[in-house]
Amino acid sequence: MKLKLLALMAMLLPVAVMAEDTLNTGDTAWMLVATAFVMLMTPAGLALFYGGMTRSKNVLNTMGMSLIAFAVGTLVWVIAGYSIAFGAGDFFGTGKIMLDGITDKSLTGTIPELLFVAFQGTFAAIAVAIASGSMIERVKFSTFTIFVGLWILAVYAPVTHWAWGGGETLNFGEMDFAGGTVVHINAGVAGFVVAMLLGKRKGYGTTAMKPFSPVLSVLGATLLWFGWFGFNAGSEVAADGVAGNAFLITNVAAALGVIGWLIAEQIVYKKATLIGGASGAVAGLVAITPASGSAGIGGALIIGLVGGILGFLAVAKLKKLVNVDDSLDAFWIHGLVGIWGSIATAIFIAPYLMADDYNMGAQLLSQLKAIGLTVVYSAIMTAIVYFISAALTGGGRVDEETEFKGLDEETHGEKGFNL
Repeated sequence: MKLKLLALMAMLLPVAVMAEDTLNTGDTAWMLVATAFVMLMTPAGLALFYGGMTRSKNVLNTMGMSLIAFAVGTLVWVIAGYSIAFGAGDFFGTGKIMLDGITDKSLTGTIPELLFVAFQGTFAAIAVAIASGSMIERVKFSTFTIFVGLWILAVYAPVTHWAWGGGETLNFGEMDFAGGTVVHINAGVAGFVVAMLLGKRKGYGTTAMKPFSPVLSVLGATLLWFGWFGFNAGSEVAADGVAGNAFLITNVAAALGVIGWLIAEQIVYKKATLIGGASGAVAGLVAITPASGSAGIGGALIIGLVGGILGFLAVAKLKKLVNVDDSLDAFWIHGLVGIWGSIATAIFIAPYLMADDYNMGAQLLSQLKAIGLTVVYSAIMTAIVYFISAALTGGGRVDEETEFKGLDEETHGEKGFNL
């Protein structure tokens, strides 16, 4: 009887494998859309969100950093980034330089691998674009352009390999469904390190540096919210129930992020601002990202609400204590809130998505190990990448005159508005 059962299993195994390796047109169609959603987040959503929060003399330069991040990021990703992240190997992937060996018939799960390359490339681009928010208004555009390529290859791609690409030694079994450590903690720490190395903007702490246009920032946050459906639900790489769950709780957490930030702002400052609401939405989205494949509605409510409140307290209170000029709060909203989201992932799991043998304590330890590795590696390697980029461009910071007049005219020869 056992022999017959084993023989039956052996006969069925190739069928199961073949089914897994068969192109699914529904999954492919969804991933085409999800990839387009995430693409919209960088040169449109993040550019507007950041552009609206900078000063008018630097708005084009700030938006341009998101644009160049996507352009250069796409280039280095297809040349070598994807190979490092998803090629064969333990500490670093190899073997897929210039997408060698990948054809239109190659599959990742049930979708074309070429589509998977494109989807993952949008993550690499937005990660380094997020980091730009910490260094705006004083970093050279040329320095940042070189920084983008080197950072994706030396920092982003290895961290991605350890979390998602098969690097077993430095994979601690963390749960990071859509990029809590890979994207947000990684980018937040990177931005913070560069902000420290660049030094404070002239007049920081003594001169009012008001947002150029809260209207643009709210529009940008809305586009980010829209794109995040592809970011989180697309990370399932299939059109199924888990993707539907991720889609729903992403929306819920973002909404609670808005509410949490505005409530905290109203209590502390007696006013609820639209910049605050927009920032709260992003904080809620960041917080739910690693848990979007495992949390349920209850978890999303708490994760998003705490994400919004924590983001506000970090920007309003902690930032002043640390006294580092993180221009647009990339570390506080992405790095710190990302850490909260990664920890919360181990705590808030929907019963219908929880494994029977799930151990919360063990998973929390795994999350903390992954957070620690990402923070330390990103901080060290980002500093090295920045020093190399600065050396290649005659220093990483613009001169005082350029900083005073604004990077738009001095660097690009343009104005945000020719009134």
